[in-house]
Amino acid sequence: MHNNKNSFSNLKAIGQVFLLLLLLLNTSCEDTDIVMITGAGIDAMKAATLSDSEVRQLAKQAADLTDNSNRVASSDSPYGRRLHRLVGDHLEEDGRTFNYKVYLSPQVNAFAMADGTIRINSGLMDMTNDGELRFIIGHEMGHVVKNHIKKKMMMAYGSSALRKAIASQDNLAGDISRSIIGSFTEAIVNAQFSQQEEREADDYGLEFLTRQEYDRQAAISALRKLATLGADHSFLSSHPAPEIRANRLEDQLSGKKVESQPSFLQGVMEQLHKLWEYLRQLFFSLF
Repeated sequence: MHNNKNSFSNLKAIGQVFLLLLLLLNTSCEDTDIVMITGAGIDAMKAATLSDSEVRQLAKQAADLTDNSNRVASSDSPYGRRLHRLVGDHLEEDGRTFNYKVYLSPQVNAFAMADGTIRINSGLMDMTNDGELRFIIGHEMGHVVKNHIKKKMMMAYGSSALRKAIASQDNLAGDISRSIIGSFTEAIVNAQFSQQEEREADDYGLEFLTRQEYDRQAAISALRKLATLGADHSFLSSHPAPEIRANRLEDQLSGKKVESQPSFLQGVMEQLHKLWEYLRQLFFSLF
């Protein structure tokens, strides 16, 4: 029964993507590039049926691209040594293998890929102490373990399918879209997480500190430091509301009952958020 449900969900997802493509291409077919539109159809199907191995392979390619586009701290640099000191014993957690690097950038940022890639900017390391950095690393691990990144990759693949469909048209929009097909990686790195996904990643980060017998208060201080960045900071666009999240973890540590699942209204807002994120991936990144 479970497999039938998954099959139905996959067929539904494929149908939704193809419906978008059909609506988009409901014009004269004289200017359509058949090779490009075929590629769009293939990507649309992949968006709904990506396997775990395909996700890991795509994630590695995306990670290699970002590594080649940034200055990576050497293992014997102060940043490299500090990161190794903090994560050297945590290359495997919950059946996942993780790899870590530091980007030499003053921008406060961190991100994860579905293959266990975790990248930390030196600006974020400068801002946090060891305990706070451990929580942030645990939080990013949570996004991987909870398959949040896989979902973002599926959305990004759907966006790729739509861009290829537009690129199949021999016009200005096609020229523009061809130039941004390579934004797949950027879409994953900058994808915004929902409140529920943030709660799950925060809880995982806190559990990580608890399992390793680290100071759990560091989770709260880390989020409160991030809150000082301001709501319009790029890091907070993908990891929103740190002050609210800090208060929730503080209540949790003090023994107060906290919601692990959103209320009905919050659930509705979460679904609207997911719809907006999907549409944003499909359309906003085009131009």
